[in-house]
Amino acid sequence: MSSLSLADLCSGLPLDPLPPAQTTRDPSVSHAPPKMPSLDEKETKLALKNALRYFPAPLHSTLGPEFARELKQYGHIYMYRFRPHFDMRAYPIQDYPCRIPQAAAMMIMIMNNLDPNVAQFPHELVTYGGNGQVLSNWAQFWLLMNYLSRLDDDQTLVMVSGHPQGLFPSHKWAPRCVISNGMVVPNYSSKEEYEKMFAKGVSMYGQMTAGSYCYIGPQGIVHGTTLTLMNAGREYLKLGDLSGKVFLTSGLGGMSGAQAKASAVAGCVGVIAEVSKEALLKRHKQGWLMEWTDNLDDCIARIKRAKQEKKAVSLGYLGNVVDLWERVVVDYEATGELLVELGSDQTSLHNPFGGGYYPVQLGFDEALQVMKDEPPRFKHLVQESLKRHVDAINKLAEAGMHFWDYGNAFLLEASRAGADVRAGASATVFRYPSYVQDIMGSVTAFLASVTSTRNYLHSSLLFFCSDLFSLGFGPFRWVCASGLPEDLSTTDNIALETMEELSKNASESSKRHYVDNCRWIREAGKHQLVVGSQARILYANEQGRKAIALAFNKAIAEGRLKGPVVLSRDHHDVSGTDSPFRETSNIEDGSQFCADMAIQNVIGDSFRGATWVAIHNGGGVGWGEVINGGFGLLLDGSEDAAERAKMMLSWDVLNGIARRSWSGHPLAQETASAAMAAQPKLIITVPHQPPSDQLLDSCFRDS
Repeated sequence: MSSLSLADLCSGLPLDPLPPAQTTRDPSVSHAPPKMPSLDEKETKLALKNALRYFPAPLHSTLGPEFARELKQYGHIYMYRFRPHFDMRAYPIQDYPCRIPQAAAMMIMIMNNLDPNVAQFPHELVTYGGNGQVLSNWAQFWLLMNYLSRLDDDQTLVMVSGHPQGLFPSHKWAPRCVISNGMVVPNYSSKEEYEKMFAKGVSMYGQMTAGSYCYIGPQGIVHGTTLTLMNAGREYLKLGDLSGKVFLTSGLGGMSGAQAKASAVAGCVGVIAEVSKEALLKRHKQGWLMEWTDNLDDCIARIKRAKQEKKAVSLGYLGNVVDLWERVVVDYEATGELLVELGSDQTSLHNPFGGGYYPVQLGFDEALQVMKDEPPRFKHLVQESLKRHVDAINKLAEAGMHFWDYGNAFLLEASRAGADVRAGASATVFRYPSYVQDIMGSVTAFLASVTSTRNYLHSSLLFFCSDLFSLGFGPFRWVCASGLPEDLSTTDNIALETMEELSKNASESSKRHYVDNCRWIREAGKHQLVVGSQARILYANEQGRKAIALAFNKAIAEGRLKGPVVLSRDHHDVSGTDSPFRETSNIEDGSQFCADMAIQNVIGDSFRGATWVAIHNGGGVGWGEVINGGFGLLLDGSEDAAERAKMMLSWDVLNGIARRSWSGHPLAQETASAAMAAQPKLIITVPHQPPSDQLLDSCFRDS
């Protein structure tokens, strides 16, 4: 199998002869921790039965015992025997043996998600977040590639939690692929049930952009984290320059690996703890992590030296972040010097007891063993560790350090563990801000909620009162399907020219975001952000996304770009996600737990021209906590692609603007009004002025 070609990958499951068995995991790559789904005998047999239905009966006696061992040892049947020994990466679009370029574009994205330089646990088909699956097993990969190679422009491929359900007749304007991941009946959408369903091979956690094939490596979160740090400096520290200021956090694995690079780009001293030596060394080898140590005293000394030198540096600490936070507390209590100005966390706390968070009481290897052999004890240790974690943060926050939740369910899981993070009786009100709510949300609604219901430790909460989502700005991204770095450079220049032109007539609310994103795109090339496909991200609003897309499409038609461009975005966007502890946590009308927006978004994208669409349960904050969706759209230089881009990208943003406008966000209402003025066919329902509390009280008194 070492001499496989792309054509071989598209030829269907290799059954005659079977590839050789793989009795052990490859020690040269990182692997997903074993899962403990607690299946009974009947469920265990069902899991094996479900796996074997991908294969003809004569092979069951060979594959059955092997798959049973995988299930027992790892808690899931990955079918390691069928993992192709192939240089898995994004290839130029013309290299794929497909009937239509849309299918080849999807292959680029899928293989990029499984590239060992991109994926967190590539052999388990996990892209990021500890359990963000592209697919559930390797048989599905072979089937998917085969179906895509046969896909025509009057067919749609249906993907159900990793399972290729088949090719179905459709029409040219229908999506070429529709993906759903983890769409479980709500009463059964618990973490415990998920582990069982995943073990049985009937459901899958696609995170946000793993299961929709739209992950572009950690570059996406470099951009978001860079903007977060820059604006934390502006609002918290009243500084435009972060030289000599320390940002302490944790995580160098999947998406969290971006924190080291973002610290350097933002110009601060980034200190990132990581328990996995493999993950830390991977980022160090990539050049994203400049230095590292496994000694706490050396780490503290290096922080002090970096503060004095005022040079941008990313420093990795190989160890548990709780030890590091507690050591900073000890130093503060001994010297009175507060070493850390800014703090956050990017452990995968959407999966706290399955390898997303490692308790400080255990070393890394010991924790893996306890997680597998003693799940109740592991859960207890994680919750005790979270309490210590929060205690240390609280002490430093009281001394003037500023901490925020990075949307990874840190505050949610810490509160469930009994840590001191509450700011009131409400289940959704915490003493620290969320970067999503307080960066992406509406400042007006947020300020009202602060004065009426919230009692934070600090008055300077809003380190980035930017109203991004209410203005329609969100993480817009693209991939150059030619695979050529010069195409990426050309798209950077096109995007920059477009944004600079749009900024000239932008409102004051939007102008700052244009300026920040122009700075980002201007400097992106020199920071070596590409890991995997030739991709880029920036934050753009509806007007910006459409203008950039049309400019790309024109450049393709004129030959300035040598190949097509795949457009996409993070699901974490204006319209893509309903998440009461993150993206919609600042929806004040009581609908933050409703998921109509994300569902409507995917439905609307599907008939407005998307090449593929995806809808997921879970992502970021965890299974059962969020519904989110996304899309892929291929630009090929045609008039057809231009029409699709104009129609679909407009809906993809304005759906969320309409929802935020109706919930009472003034800036969203302004954005909606401006959009309606520009588009005669657009009508958005805008609420009237809300009644006063005095009037409401009187209504109930009178009744």
